[in-house]
Amino acid sequence: MIILGIDPGTVKCGYGVVQVLQKGRAALGYGIINVPAKLKMPDKLAYIYNEIENVIRQYRPVECAVETAFYGKNIQSALKLGYARGTAIIAAVRGGLHISEFSPKEVKKSVTGKGGASKEQVNYMVKTLLNLNGKEIPLDASDALAIALCASFKPEDDKKRPNSWEDFIRQNPDKLVNL
Repeated sequence: MIILGIDPGTVKCGYGVVQVLQKGRAALGYGIINVPAKLKMPDKLAYIYNEIENVIRQYRPVECAVETAFYGKNIQSALKLGYARGTAIIAAVRGGLHISEFSPKEVKKSVTGKGGASKEQVNYMVKTLLNLNGKEIPLDASDALAIALCASFKPEDDKKRPNSWEDFIRQNPDKLVNL
């Protein structure tokens, strides 16, 4: 299974693609979408959408894991982060991917064992878990890889839960009653 992790942002948007193997995990790709500062917000969101669409086309993931927004003191920053998250989720849904969301604390704990780990600690553990030691990985990209890893550690049963009634019906045709 291939999972796309996204660390959303309207200036830098990290992405990481992880493949679940029989024994372990492998990084297929990672990087940062650097959004041009001169663009207005609607154009920034379109730029993010197009770039995520390209990543989906290139790697063909089946799941997209996105970090949930955290509440900060700056409302404008939180709104912009929400725009980026929404854009990433729409791109993934349009690409037919299953969506999973994780809090920053949940991601850090799944990768480092500590919910309050620093970005540097997450970066170190991502490199260790994915056998990328010696490689320079930007923090936003290692965060995205950590998000994908977090999703890969979740039991399959959690991923099979339907997201809508349509999904439920598709997954459970035997439970339908014809009137």
